[in-house]
Amino acid sequence: MPKLRPGVVSVVLVNFRGASDTIEAIRQLGLLDWPQEKLEIVVVENGSGDDSADRLRAAAPHINLVVSATNEGFAGGCNIGVKASSGEFVALLNNDAKPHSGWVRAAIDRFAESPRIGAVASRVLDWDGKLVDYIGSAMTWYGMGYKPLTAEPVPSKPDVAHDVLFGTGSAMFVRRSVFDALDGFDERYFMFFEDVDLGWRLNLLGWRFVYEPASLAYHKHHASMEGFGSHKETYLLERNALYTLYKNMGDETIDQALPAAMMLSVRRNISRGGIDSTSFDLRKPGGDSEKSIDISKQAVAALFSIDQFVEHLPKLSDSRAKVQSTRTVSESHIWRLFGYADAPVYQQEDYLRGYEHIVTTFDVSEPPAMKRVLIITGDPIGRKLAGPAIRAWNMAELLAHDNDVKIVSLTGVEAMDAPFDLVHVAPGNNRAFDKLEDWADVIIFQGHAMAVFEALRTSRKILVVDIYDPMHLEQLEQGRELPPEQWNRQVSDATGVLNEQMRRGDFFLAASDRQRMFWLGQLASLGRINPSNYDGDPDLNGLIGVAPFGLSSVPPRHERDVLKGVLPGIGTDDKVLLWSGGLYNWFDPQTLIRAVAKVSQAHDNVRLFFQGTKHPHPGVPEMEIVGESRALASELGVLDKAVFFNSSWVDYSDRQNYLTEADAGVSTHHSHIETTFSFRTRILDYLWAELPMVVTAGDHFAELIEAEKLGIVVEAGNVDQLAAALERILFDDKFIAASKRNIRRVRVRYFWEEALAPLLAFVADPHHAGDNGEYAHGSGRARVRTRQRKRVSGLRHDIKLAIFHLRTSGPRTVLRKVRTRLRRARS
Repeated sequence: MPKLRPGVVSVVLVNFRGASDTIEAIRQLGLLDWPQEKLEIVVVENGSGDDSADRLRAAAPHINLVVSATNEGFAGGCNIGVKASSGEFVALLNNDAKPHSGWVRAAIDRFAESPRIGAVASRVLDWDGKLVDYIGSAMTWYGMGYKPLTAEPVPSKPDVAHDVLFGTGSAMFVRRSVFDALDGFDERYFMFFEDVDLGWRLNLLGWRFVYEPASLAYHKHHASMEGFGSHKETYLLERNALYTLYKNMGDETIDQALPAAMMLSVRRNISRGGIDSTSFDLRKPGGDSEKSIDISKQAVAALFSIDQFVEHLPKLSDSRAKVQSTRTVSESHIWRLFGYADAPVYQQEDYLRGYEHIVTTFDVSEPPAMKRVLIITGDPIGRKLAGPAIRAWNMAELLAHDNDVKIVSLTGVEAMDAPFDLVHVAPGNNRAFDKLEDWADVIIFQGHAMAVFEALRTSRKILVVDIYDPMHLEQLEQGRELPPEQWNRQVSDATGVLNEQMRRGDFFLAASDRQRMFWLGQLASLGRINPSNYDGDPDLNGLIGVAPFGLSSVPPRHERDVLKGVLPGIGTDDKVLLWSGGLYNWFDPQTLIRAVAKVSQAHDNVRLFFQGTKHPHPGVPEMEIVGESRALASELGVLDKAVFFNSSWVDYSDRQNYLTEADAGVSTHHSHIETTFSFRTRILDYLWAELPMVVTAGDHFAELIEAEKLGIVVEAGNVDQLAAALERILFDDKFIAASKRNIRRVRVRYFWEEALAPLLAFVADPHHAGDNGEYAHGSGRARVRTRQRKRVSGLRHDIKLAIFHLRTSGPRTVLRKVRTRLRRARS
């Protein structure tokens, strides 16, 4: 396999007796708004048996041409092409398609939104851009994926990016690492539904498949089965649907769905073949002496497909075991991506009657139940995220694998692509919040949420209180400069807010073992350490768990220059000390500035950059320490020479560029009670980016850094000691290398999946605390809504289908379909 090249996109085209189309597609790829040095074109000549290979070599000598002696189908052909490619990203493009100039760039920009995006589905229209080929996916309960609105006029409703179950193989992108982890397309499919199967498996592993409408391609839509009988297409579709269903559907639904799907396959093809299945009834005379009957190939296609499913069942069973043992998301999460699953597809009357019998008897058309989890943060949700919002976002992202999740921000919400809902509710808007409280089974909140919503104070739902931030201790420092009366009131108010939460919560989250001991003391003072909570849980882990702030398991990548050679005063070879996060009054940047000024006398290439000064929360003012620090740097003659201040806040997704340009991370603070129980989330950024660090002693991370040799710990306020530490962390290559090795070893403990494990375990089996029995229903466990078996009808299908198209395509599409249905009814 070729060595993979970061940032390179490998476009794979499969040619089968279509050299003219393939050559045109290659020409169109040369017109992309994408650097040609970051584009690789791989063409698989898939056993055409003609002069295709010679024509392709002559017309496009720059491509990577791979010749297969036999036709391996679309699935096998793509796998051959991907194996021969070298790009970090794989782009699949039908040879009879043409990309828009922004096809690649829009997709790669979407990948940059989140490391959890494993694939991007392009928007695909017909060659003239007037009719739909693909603008999203849907999945039936019986294994047939479909593309809503295919061959319909392009909807007037603007497209938006959203998560999908699968993309179309005619134009889509996959991270090469993800494609390899999935072992590529399943070559047993040959053609049809291999892209559906790949997308389903990708989602089951916890990756996101995102539809990006700005990544646009046009498709001629040649008849791929031209020259073959329609019965062979039916055979492949029916067989591959069973393959897909059996491999990927979860244990809780497959037992009913598989036999129902087989029955429906038979009914569908009996109807298509125009066969009277009552003809063998003993009460129907005639024909008994005849050994055979005349039956269409279309009718027996389903029988053949089921027989081949049985033939390959042993290996399919092995595939199913692998898929189901490695899946990381729940069945209910996957069903959210199905779209309109209760879709008969075929409209013949006797088939629809059989469809109704099956879905009513087997209850296969409704999604599995999900727990509903509401997460509340006081911070804004958008491109600029501070600590509380980052934590809430990652909680939601992990919990959304198995639950229906909404994040509520009390400050504001930007339009963001996410696998969960984002809602803004202003403090005190009880009418809006009441609906959300009623919707939820479990409510997770931080900050002042309980103080501003009456429904939360009186809720009987299961409440998880995130107290990773001891805000009453923060107020001791933050309010130090205030008049005594106001200072006392701020500390008292914060304490009161926390006490109210701790009297009612069912489960609490602390950021460290040190914090947990502190909170246990406060819980004890409120009477929460009692026999009801102790019985069966003597360690009280069921009442309060340690869930530190976390970091992504996907390392940061440098996508653009932001400091070195960009910010005036910082050169490309300078040594950069990064202060990640904001500047608050309980920190001690002034000792750090003095130490940097001292180091700069011996090394004129040392630079300190303060990354955040203006908090993204509009209610958090710029703190006095910011102005004081600027004034000190100016007084020492190092402002904008050795010490630099960002004027605002770095976008959350952009911070990786600052981290990857830095040489070391720093964090200095005063010695006081806030320090003792704090959890400096900026240190996690340093761990994530593998930055050796210098920190002040006294908090959780200082102990970790010293014990694990991740950097240097210094005394508070000691300029000389700090200056010596900075010099070593920047210029002692042997020490730096050792620190980086240790960081790589330690940081895995703080990956979000590990950090939030106690929360994930609790939400998997949520329950009221032992002494909150008055709020419990029955066992005290959350009541998960069960699947409801519903009597279906043709009218119900029409109504649900109308709602589905209204949401995805707008009212004009619905009206057009209604008119079409009425015309058919009159004819």
